[in-house]
Amino acid sequence: MDTALPNTVIQQRNRKKVYLVVDVLLVLSICIWLVRFSFASTISRSAFTTSTVEVGSIENTLTASGQILPEFEEVITSPISASIQNVLLDAGSAVKAGQAILTLDKTATQTEYEKQKFQLESKRNSIQQLKVELDKSFYDIKSNNDIKQLRINSLKAAVEDAKRLYKAGGGTKEDVERAELDLKVAELEKKQLENEIKAKQKTMQLEIRESEIAAAIQENDLNALGRKLQMADIVANHAGVITWVNKNIGVSIQEGESLARVADLSSFKANGTISDTYLDQLHNGMPVIIRANDMEVRGIISTIYPSVQNGIVSFDIQLNDRNNKQLRPDMKVDVYVVTAANNHTMRVANGAAFKGAPMQDIFVLKGDKAERRTVHIGMSNFDYVEIKDNVQPGDVVITSDMSDYKNAKEITIKK
Repeated sequence: MDTALPNTVIQQRNRKKVYLVVDVLLVLSICIWLVRFSFASTISRSAFTTSTVEVGSIENTLTASGQILPEFEEVITSPISASIQNVLLDAGSAVKAGQAILTLDKTATQTEYEKQKFQLESKRNSIQQLKVELDKSFYDIKSNNDIKQLRINSLKAAVEDAKRLYKAGGGTKEDVERAELDLKVAELEKKQLENEIKAKQKTMQLEIRESEIAAAIQENDLNALGRKLQMADIVANHAGVITWVNKNIGVSIQEGESLARVADLSSFKANGTISDTYLDQLHNGMPVIIRANDMEVRGIISTIYPSVQNGIVSFDIQLNDRNNKQLRPDMKVDVYVVTAANNHTMRVANGAAFKGAPMQDIFVLKGDKAERRTVHIGMSNFDYVEIKDNVQPGDVVITSDMSDYKNAKEITIKK
């Protein structure tokens, strides 16, 4: 028969099991820690990039985007309301000054021009007619005035005769008074006629002047329409390249609507865009660096547009080398606005190790080790980062992302 084990034996066996479990867990923890420590403090030389601390110049920049544009681009608009009749040159074609680009159907405008020309001629005939009427009226009134003067002279003689007869006893006082009254009436009638002559002259002169002004306005309108008809022959005013042309033959075009663009591709500018959070830092004359592929062109901000669209601010850039052969219309470029510069400072190549914080930890190579140092970061741009302290020229700094080793004070470098 089986016998029951004493309690002391059972307790000893349980304690051994507990000790065994604890020992296993402790060994596993130590192994895990050793593995993690081994990985965390060792890195292959090929797994990171470095840069040597050097003394040089650095520019602090704001990153923006941009586009290359022709410095001079002529927008040709329609001078009249018409329809596109024929397109002679397509986009991309070189064009000389005075060369036709497209033709418009000018029939309606030509008809309106002839109508206004006829109306102007009719107005001029009306002015001549008014002048003839004025001359005739003036002549008639002047003739009547001369007749009035002859009658007055006759009445004056009648008054003198009446007075002599009255003195000689051959007439009466009433005859004298009647003759004098007739003379006064004739003189008043003559004065009234003279006033009519003056009023008639002024009225007709005003009518003629008003008609002449109306005719001058019509003539100006006619001349303007004539110039528009001449401009309706759509030609390039300057030599260049057609960057766009409206090819919708037969479509109706309103006056002022764009028909084509002609650009001078020998000279360029740039347009930049940046977040409006940097608007207060922008001002005219700021240096700008433009990069695309292996090309670098410098310039200055010439115009900052005050309007903000979708949180974006636009500005124009005047290029120092505006005739650069590598520039192309609508080329997308990287734009770096220079906000500050220092000509004598410690710098290293920019890399993923630098996160933009004013103070951060970096790793500096010392033989087969990389030691962590806390440094202060100054200016930065696409190429370089300024390190203000805790390094010396000639030190080799790891520029790769080392966030996996942020808790390590020293890293061993494997070959």
